[in-house]
Amino acid sequence: MRSEAVYGVLIPLLGTTLGAACVFFMRKNMKDGIQRSLTGFASGVMVAASVWSLLIPSIEQSESMGRFAFVPALVGLWAGMLFLLLLDNITPHLHINSEVSETTMLVLAVTIHNIPEGMAVGVVYAGFLLGNSGITAMAALVLSVGIAIQNFPEGAIISMPLRANGLGRGKSFLYGFLSGVVEPVAAFVTILAAGIITPAMPYLLSFAAGAMIYVVVEELIPEMSQGRHSHIGVIAFAIGFGIMMMLDVALG
Repeated sequence: MRSEAVYGVLIPLLGTTLGAACVFFMRKNMKDGIQRSLTGFASGVMVAASVWSLLIPSIEQSESMGRFAFVPALVGLWAGMLFLLLLDNITPHLHINSEVSETTMLVLAVTIHNIPEGMAVGVVYAGFLLGNSGITAMAALVLSVGIAIQNFPEGAIISMPLRANGLGRGKSFLYGFLSGVVEPVAAFVTILAAGIITPAMPYLLSFAAGAMIYVVVEELIPEMSQGRHSHIGVIAFAIGFGIMMMLDVALG
């Protein structure tokens, strides 16, 4: 595997790690406004990445289908969303008892929802490695950086509340870090799978997009809208969306 792909796959984990490291230099939990801003920004980045880095390339790779070029993108989008919906329905039915702490369940939930982000990075780098998908190294890098940006608040949102609830700084950081480890694992597995089933690339791209959009709609947007009415999350969403769009168009 080329070094560009290896480094690119690891970049999102760096974002999670830096976010989790906030626990070492921030004494208290994040203020509500800051958390809403970070969540909104992350949502904007993920939606823009889903459109420009995943859905549009999926449609472009299906141009030979003529007026039905949208089919792989539509099928993959629905498959990705239904996959995450299935995970959401299975997870609460795990054997949860008093021996399983809220900390464990929090990390488990975030870890599960990090899978589609890892898949998205893996699919894009698989397309780059195949060389016939039209995906450049820069386009793949932009997606990795975009997901790393949205992983920063994600890491902090895990580690900071754990610290506020009395967990040590080291353990709080470790939980935040571990929640992001699944991303490079999912990315490498996806790269290997995509290399075997090259014709499925458009479906894999849109599958990752559907999974990411599901996470945004189901988890992030409700989180940034909780409590007292505020527009700060919406403004942060627009900023994140705009930045990711500019990066993808200008550098991809």
